[in-house]
Formats: sequence, C-alpha cells, structure tokens
Amino acid sequence: MDKISQLFLDLDRSGPVPLYFQLARRIEAAIERGDLPPGSKLENEIKLAEELGLSRPTVRRAIQELVDTGLLVRRRGVGTQVVHGRVNRKVELTSLYDDLKRSNMSPTTMLLLHEVAPAPDEVVEALGITTATPVLRIKRLRYANETPFALLENFLSPQFSDLDVSLLHDHGLYQLLRTRGTTMRVAKQRIGARAATAEEGALFHQPVGSPVLTMSRTLYDDSGNAIEFGNHSYLPDMYSFEITLVEK
Repeated sequence: MDKISQLFLDLDRSGPVPLYFQLARRIEAAIERGDLPPGSKLENEIKLAEELGLSRPTVRRAIQELVDTGLLVRRRGVGTQVVHGRVNRKVELTSLYDDLKRSNMSPTTMLLLHEVAPAPDEVVEALGITTATPVLRIKRLRYANETPFALLENFLSPQFSDLDVSLLHDHGLYQLLRTRGTTMRVAKQRIGARAATAEEGALFHQPVGSPVLTMSRTLYDDSGNAIEFGNHSYLPDMYSFEITLVEK
C-alpha cells in the first residue's frame, strides 16, 4: 500500500459522517499539509477503493467533490492530480510570462507556429491596417510548472515582422517588444469562455468541448497606434482574472 493510501486507513466506518465526506476532507487536509503536493497523482478510483475497502461510488463522489472545488483535476491520459497553483492574474497591462514569474511558477513555452502572412479580417480591423497587409503571426503553448495551460496566438503590426521569435522560448512577448524601444501604453481587452476546440483539447489534454477561458486583447503604444492583437485561451482550473471595481 502506498503512502497516499495510508493517509486514509483510520476512517470512521460506523459513525454518522458519510465516508465520502470523510475521504474528501482527508484528501483536502493532506493537500493543505503538503503530504499531497501540487502534481501528485491519486490512484484510480477502482484501485483506491480496493485498497481502502470502500465502494467505488464512495471514492468517486469524494474525488468529484474536490474536482468541483478546484483542488483536484482529471486529465486525459494522466489521471487525477492535485492542481498546480492557479495563476490569479489582475486585469492590468502585464504579460503572462511576467505574471507567472511573480507567482513563483516556472514558465516554459513551446513555439507552435510563426509566419508572416496576410492579416485576417479580425486583425485588419483591430490593428487598423489595410486588407491583406502581411503581419507576424505567432502561436505558443505556455506551461506553468510543466503543465500546459495557455494557448497564445498573437498578430503583430508590420514593423515587428523581423522579431526574433526564437527568443520567445525563454522570454515574454512584451519583454521583447520593450527591447525594441516600444512603450506599451494601453490595451483593450475582452474576457469570455467557450468550449475547447479539438486543437485545445489535444494540447491541454482535455476532452473536446470542455470549458476554456478566453481573452482577446488589442495593444496600443504611447502614440496611440495598435501594435498587437492576441487571441488566448486558458485552462480554467489553473487560471483566473482578478478585477477591482470602484463605485463612481
């Protein structure tokens, strides 16, 4: 019997508190103590039920409660894991790379696509350029503590077509723009949610149609020129936006 299973041997099997509730609270306490650190895997429901002498529905209900509260996550091909720290991002003009660094999470990036190609209609409108103007398109998969959780697609105005995208493996996009002397002043942003596409499902190891958070952003420099448009999606169990509201 492994160390994780041994945490639950003293469940009260004759008391009034339901076993699924006891099991869920024990797992929650183990996570808080650090006995189950972020990324820890739980046995599958059948094996865990056998080791603890519980019914499979009892174990399933306990695990589902913790999935619903965001402490555990089920990933296709991986199993049930303790959630890595959630990125709580304030709605400010910052880059995701910088936010991850400040959250003491280890950001890494996989560059999926980069090309100079005619801008699609949505980008033409956002950047205020003429139809078919070539722009730099970049698509990246962002990891936090080795877990993929953000798909980032960016389109940059023509003056950045020669940007050295190889540097994006180890640096944030906004960091590279600053090195070019760009002063970023303001951004127009929209936050939403939708069902995951086939591409997002494969990259995030989630079923197609599962929920993802979305964010689109148009970035302007200090001269008021639109210089970048981004369409991003995120795993909701690892990412949230924080907004401060002030009464007028």
